[in-house]
Amino acid sequence: MSEDFELDTSDLSKRMDGALNNLRTEFASLRTGRGSGSMLEPIMVDAYGSMTPINQVGTVNVPEPRMVTINVWDKGLVNKVEKAIRESGLGINPQLNGTIIMLPIPELNEERRRELTKVAGQYAEHARVAVRNVRRDGMEQIKKHKDGMSDDDQKFWESEVQDLTDKHIKMIDDLLANKQEEIMQV
Repeated sequence: MSEDFELDTSDLSKRMDGALNNLRTEFASLRTGRGSGSMLEPIMVDAYGSMTPINQVGTVNVPEPRMVTINVWDKGLVNKVEKAIRESGLGINPQLNGTIIMLPIPELNEERRRELTKVAGQYAEHARVAVRNVRRDGMEQIKKHKDGMSDDDQKFWESEVQDLTDKHIKMIDDLLANKQEEIMQV
């Protein structure tokens, strides 16, 4: 075995960053008391024979904090967009006005806020698991090259992987705390 083992920490970091980005996307889809265009991102519409994101069938606007509007470009898709929103589980009742679909954002009650914080916690836990899986992969790479490596080198690389993991877990915890605070704001 060679003494020149070099762990690709940038690859591990990139994979951990992917888990963070996925978490941000999931958090953006969680509805708080304010409207945002990103809450519609996960919703897909059956348009032209394939599932299409809402922002590719119309313009999404937030004219005021408690209102989101979608100006659907093709009049024939208005009902499909409305149906997709109703079935999305967002808990929003769309209102039609020609080709414009208005989504009034209702106040969240205390019980719904608590449910949403639990969902945010589950999303964060999935992200932590993803980061830990990347850590496990890094540790396995180190173990594979253990024979040709001094104990000091092994400890160095293991601590590098652990530091990277700790940094990403802290970022996940910070994102979760911010999202839960945002959800619980009245």
